[in-house]
Amino acid sequence: MPRKIIATTSAPAAIGTYSQAVQAGNTIYLSGQIGLDPVGMTMAEGIDAQIVRVFDNLKAVAAAAGATLDDAVKFNIYLTDLGNFAKVNEVMAKYVAQPYPARAAVGVKELPRGALVEADAILVVG
Repeated sequence: MPRKIIATTSAPAAIGTYSQAVQAGNTIYLSGQIGLDPVGMTMAEGIDAQIVRVFDNLKAVAAAAGATLDDAVKFNIYLTDLGNFAKVNEVMAKYVAQPYPARAAVGVKELPRGALVEADAILVVG
């Protein structure tokens, strides 16, 4: 099955050896997004702004693939402070309609560029 690389300037450019997303058949794998602004590549200030930016970035990559976050079947959320889990729930509910996809939330010591939150997703379309 051929794979298709998904890229958009509406989300931060990859800062490593990865693509923003890869589609294989009807499955789209979105790489992890942190709270970077795609224009200036600067980190959003504070956890609330970073969570919104993460979901905006994921939404932009999904759109570049012709999908939406409602096509998500799985999210992985990484937090440097699990005390912010409720904030992720509040924001995520604004980007994804019920029934919600599967999800994991993991506490981590640190994330790239000093980010406080990162998320990736798997979408299924068609």
